Amino acid sequence: MGVPDHQYLLTLKHILDGLGREGGLEENLNGLLKTLAQEIGYIRAFLVIMDPEDESLKLSLTYSPSKADPVSYTPGRGVVGQVFQTGKAVVVQRMSDNPDFLNIAFGRSDEELTRLSFICIPVVNRTRDKDEILGALSVDLPLLPSDELEGHKTFLEVVGATIAHQVAGLQEEMAMQKHLLNQGLAGLPEAQPPKNFVAASKSMRLVLRQARQVAPSRATVLLRGESGTGKELLAEAIHAGSPRSERPLIKLNCAALPAELVESELFGHQKGAFTGAYQNKRGLFEVAHQGTLFLDEIGELSLDAQAKVLRAIQEKEITRVGGELPIAVDARLICATHQPLEDLIAQGRFREDLYYRINVFPVFIPPLKERREDILPLAEFFLQDFSEEYGKQIRRISTPAIELLSMYHWPGNVRELRNCVERAVLVCEEEVIRTYHLPPTLQTAESSSTEINLSFGEAVGKFEQELLVDALKKSRGNMLQAARDLRVSYRIVNYKVKKYGLDVKRFAGGKLRKK
Repeated sequence: MGVPDHQYLLTLKHILDGLGREGGLEENLNGLLKTLAQEIGYIRAFLVIMDPEDESLKLSLTYSPSKADPVSYTPGRGVVGQVFQTGKAVVVQRMSDNPDFLNIAFGRSDEELTRLSFICIPVVNRTRDKDEILGALSVDLPLLPSDELEGHKTFLEVVGATIAHQVAGLQEEMAMQKHLLNQGLAGLPEAQPPKNFVAASKSMRLVLRQARQVAPSRATVLLRGESGTGKELLAEAIHAGSPRSERPLIKLNCAALPAELVESELFGHQKGAFTGAYQNKRGLFEVAHQGTLFLDEIGELSLDAQAKVLRAIQEKEITRVGGELPIAVDARLICATHQPLEDLIAQGRFREDLYYRINVFPVFIPPLKERREDILPLAEFFLQDFSEEYGKQIRRISTPAIELLSMYHWPGNVRELRNCVERAVLVCEEEVIRTYHLPPTLQTAESSSTEINLSFGEAVGKFEQELLVDALKKSRGNMLQAARDLRVSYRIVNYKVKKYGLDVKRFAGGKLRKK
């Protein structure tokens, strides 16, 4: 299993690319283990991370053909424990020959133990003051000569140094989740989701528990997560659970207005302050007095507006645009962003002092692809909602359609799922949502078993025809409206209708008939 140097370098490049992608730390590190195994040829790769609370070593992430048992390692015991305690890598040429190799996680057979080598390296977070051992990275690999194993060990030590920062972040996340979970189980009943907030997964129940904890206070909350994950709904839940629930919840999307209008919207203006200011206007900080102000996409605020928001938080007063007298305000602030504010600070686009003011109680909402247990409950919730809205008698989602929904990666998160179900309800003329009611983007070649049935041109044509049929159904045969919905010209829609032999008149009744 001699690996050329260029393969090590190429794999390291792929690892760095993977760690730089958007996504959670756990997802990115899982991708790293998969890349290691597939590109270098390791049988399995796994990360063991130290739990700071009880100082045990937890098997945290694995890539393996066999399922790993949930085990803990003791520092100093076994190969992994020795590596953690000493901070030095260990190479085991043959597992069965090493009495310190305990084989406690994967249930390797006696035969495997005789034909596999093992390498374990420490993951060390090196700082100016000290070196902190966070855990260990281990791999199983086919039996190799000692000189080749030394080459793998050196490569893995480079990988370990590369991922130390990410492992430290994951260790912190794990400790925080454990702390919050223990705190919630000890002193709080299970948080019940708001009426329009579906939370079946463990991660979302944790998010709701955090919301329940912070709601009674006046602490500033920072909601973080990708677009479409439900930050606005969570802000509503926090407000509803607060002593200010009888007062208004005022919302502003900072990305929805030009920079020159945001300050007027937030702080108000005096008559004559600028062209078009014909009368005095209260800002949203004033309107939200004794209530809650939700600032979505706060990373889009200009630096001038950020300075004024900071003053409003610190001094509890604002000054209108064009005004001179300060106005006292008492508004509880909830902020949200999908942007990495830390990067914006480094670029000089976000004030560090404001960041620390709004980051009092951060809550991270995971993307939908990381909480797949929520997909079906959310889809059923939207199905019932839209069936009532559109007067449809749709009772359920078919099993193949559920599988499609579960397989999809949902880059648009809950918002995309909601739109998907609404579309399915609109086109469905049965009592069951089936796969062909779902958008074509969900119906991949793999999920629909069509890899070899169609040529590229035929597949594109089928996809194009399905989009056209959907638009014509929705517009009841109105080609002009269909063109608007598809964002193309009327001429193109007319050409495609003739190309595919569609009878537009028949769409008025929801039927499709070829000429």
